[in-house]
Amino acid sequence: MLSFFKTARKSLNRAGFALAAVVLAACQPIPLGGTAGPGTGSTGPVQVALLLPTGSGSAGDDVLARSLQNAAKLAISDLGAVQIDLRVYSTGGRPAGAQAAAIKAADDGAKIILGPVFAQNANAAGVAVAGRGISVLSFSNNTDIAGGNVFVLGPTFQNTANRLAAFAVRQGKRNIMVVNDRTPAGEIGRAAIERGIGNAGGAIVARVGYEFSQNGIVQAAPQIAAQVRSTGADAVFMTADTAGALPVLTQLLRDNRIDPSVAQFIGLTRWDIPAATMALPGVQGGWFALPDPSLYQQYQARYQAAFGEAPHPISGLAYDGIAAIGALVKRGTPLTPQALTQASGFVGVNGIFRLRSDGTNERGLAVAQIRNNQVVIIDAAPRSFGGAGF
Repeated sequence: MLSFFKTARKSLNRAGFALAAVVLAACQPIPLGGTAGPGTGSTGPVQVALLLPTGSGSAGDDVLARSLQNAAKLAISDLGAVQIDLRVYSTGGRPAGAQAAAIKAADDGAKIILGPVFAQNANAAGVAVAGRGISVLSFSNNTDIAGGNVFVLGPTFQNTANRLAAFAVRQGKRNIMVVNDRTPAGEIGRAAIERGIGNAGGAIVARVGYEFSQNGIVQAAPQIAAQVRSTGADAVFMTADTAGALPVLTQLLRDNRIDPSVAQFIGLTRWDIPAATMALPGVQGGWFALPDPSLYQQYQARYQAAFGEAPHPISGLAYDGIAAIGALVKRGTPLTPQALTQASGFVGVNGIFRLRSDGTNERGLAVAQIRNNQVVIIDAAPRSFGGAGF
């Protein structure tokens, strides 16, 4: 689930790095593995620091930390002769701990930092090592902290909105209504959807926000239905998630005679988690985006076989971070922001991804539809940048 933190932007000059994208002729993601030596200008393993939320006192943080560390180990085992010296540091789940861990990692010789998880901690780690030329590949999805030497690996609203809006417009769903929770996350999601529609060449024909409560949703449903009819909207793009308004909102729209046969339902969040959501009448026919399911299923199976338990849902981000680092090391490329933002991207357990010069990311997502209580892929995830979906 996406989470957002009220955190001050770090006091860095975001233009301090010249983050030029390196365009490769074939524009293909760099494969993993290989036999080349490390790419830091020296011999021996490349030192990578992994910052984890152990020591916070939360059992959930400990489970997450273990899964992230295991995923990183799995990724390293897939790199063949590429040598990574992974060193683990505890943040205690706090910004001060993340700051201290980042400084210690830099003093120990780390060339790059992987983690932390939480936005405030990643922000603190980035500030701590900004003057030392060390990039931070955080597991956060909060784009407020992205930029300078901090990158976010987590899935972002903007990436999802761009993918879904572009697909919708290609399918003739050009006139789109935006519906959002009046919450911080809902407003961020609304803005992402609106930018995505604009980027895709679609038109926003109406906007409706609702109070994030059962009464607020009940009151908003007739208004949403009326505006769908009066504007002729082809689609309703909503920020609601399965843990919040989605089950009630979609059912109430159907009760008001609005369903995907009238205006296509599109969701900014995953509609298949938890799996029980897929049995709800209201979500049938809805579209949403998700990572390449075949690749992620392979990862789940391999992780289960290696560690005897299922991976945490975000553990794949640690694998992806090591995949990117290992791909550059294989080529003998220093771990600079310019190299990290190369246009061809990388391949991880969630499919292709690339880091952008503003610290955000782009991921190759599939578009899915819920049909008969099941997920059906209606537009496959792209396997390279520049292909369908980008």
